[in-house]
Amino acid sequence: MAKTKEKSVSISERLSSINRQFKNLDSRDPSLWPVFPKTILCIAIASAVAVVSWFAFLQDYEVQLDAERSKELTLRTDYQQKLVKAVSLDALKKQREQIQQYVIQLEKQLPSKAEMAALLSDINQSGLGRSLQFELFRPGQVVAKDYYAELPISIRVTGKYHDIGAFASDIAHLSRIVTLNNISITPAARDGLTMEATARTFRYLDPEEVQAQKKAGGAK
Repeated sequence: MAKTKEKSVSISERLSSINRQFKNLDSRDPSLWPVFPKTILCIAIASAVAVVSWFAFLQDYEVQLDAERSKELTLRTDYQQKLVKAVSLDALKKQREQIQQYVIQLEKQLPSKAEMAALLSDINQSGLGRSLQFELFRPGQVVAKDYYAELPISIRVTGKYHDIGAFASDIAHLSRIVTLNNISITPAARDGLTMEATARTFRYLDPEEVQAQKKAGGAK
């Protein structure tokens, strides 16, 4: 019991001693404060500095960290996409070769400038071979594109229904590319039909024409 009383007395004395340290403090000169109030003040200042540092500096670092995390996700996605492309690279190369072969086949169906006269003759002979009468066969103005030229041909033929259909089929099966556009079919005399259309054919551009097209494109 005596020891318990001594402990309670010593604790109360310490508390009263601490309370006395907070009395009559000079706010103008904290250096004269007792040890306990001075320690409390240092802890408070350190806590305030930590809070200010968080809002002034560490918050900026947190924003940078979030930005880097977003960048990491973007890089991972880009890596996965490139990995898929790398895995399927052989298949893409085969597709590219197939497309190139197809383009070469199409290019072979385009006549050169010197071969255009023969192509126009083939179109004319296709109609005559089907017993059609040409009332109009007029090549128009050549329209130059980037790497090829387009030649529209206004045609008007008269003949029987089946002969006109066979003529259209012959045009589609020519070795060169020829299309029939703006087709109009009307009745004609002697139980025949008249077909008006624009046949479009295409040819290569000569190297000089290609250079001219490039210069025109650059000027634009």
